[in-house]
Amino acid sequence: MSYSSDLLSKSCIERFYLPIKNKDNLKLFVKRDDLIHSEISGNKLRKLKLNILKAADHDCKRFVTYGGAFSNHLLAVAAIGKMEGVKSTGIVRGDELNPNSNEVLKRCAELGMQFQFTTREYYKREKYNNGVASFEGEKALFIPEGGANREGVLGCCDIIDETSNDYDYIFVGQGTSTTSLGIYQAMSIKSKLVVVPVLKGYDSIREMSQISSKFGLDFDASRVVVLDDFHFGGYAKSNKELNDFITDFNALGQFKVEPVYTGKVLFGLNEFIKTVKGIKKVLFVHTGGLHYMLG
Repeated sequence: MSYSSDLLSKSCIERFYLPIKNKDNLKLFVKRDDLIHSEISGNKLRKLKLNILKAADHDCKRFVTYGGAFSNHLLAVAAIGKMEGVKSTGIVRGDELNPNSNEVLKRCAELGMQFQFTTREYYKREKYNNGVASFEGEKALFIPEGGANREGVLGCCDIIDETSNDYDYIFVGQGTSTTSLGIYQAMSIKSKLVVVPVLKGYDSIREMSQISSKFGLDFDASRVVVLDDFHFGGYAKSNKELNDFITDFNALGQFKVEPVYTGKVLFGLNEFIKTVKGIKKVLFVHTGGLHYMLG
């Protein structure tokens, strides 16, 4: 994995501003994980880094992982496999799909990923498979949906380890809780983590508690703030209010966000700082995902 340090070094920290006038004493910073790679998007390399090392240590010949029709995790694994010279298989939710169903799956196929399209019932049972096992006669590393394993969590600790780690609040979008738990493990005791779940009805505290227990990690719910009113109807859903906010922000020319993850986080951050007093320094973790803006 000789290329990874070069890719990760692209993630810098920048000052930024919101469309509303920042409070004079409030400093906003962004961790630019969106700069890591166009296809190994944002936090994906973080979650895959230790998995790649594990595959190498066990001489695995293939990555096997799980995702939906528009999964940026599948795209990241396909790109990693291409770079590493390791074969990849994507177990995809939806047996009505094929490699040409959308641009994400098509690009994964171009990168060499093979597919097994499954029923949603089968997918739900299998998506947590994790670790080294045989797959079609080869030694393979199974990576759960979204990279949600212990290696994925610990890899995301680097997001904070690469900063000054003196923030009042750290904001991040939440899908599987893998990235947010990695941030939690590494952040200062003086910081609070603010998670913005992008799934409707997602119980952030329960999920973070269960995953922490499963992987033997510390977790104190009192250090986490959940903003669960900014999913805008659920995963990949939006409305005019969110879309207008994203358009206004992107027009500032600082960095771009999209409506699936990062735009929702910034919207929540914008609302949060209007009402919470005494905030001086905030970090927004940009987890990438900009391929959703293509086409």
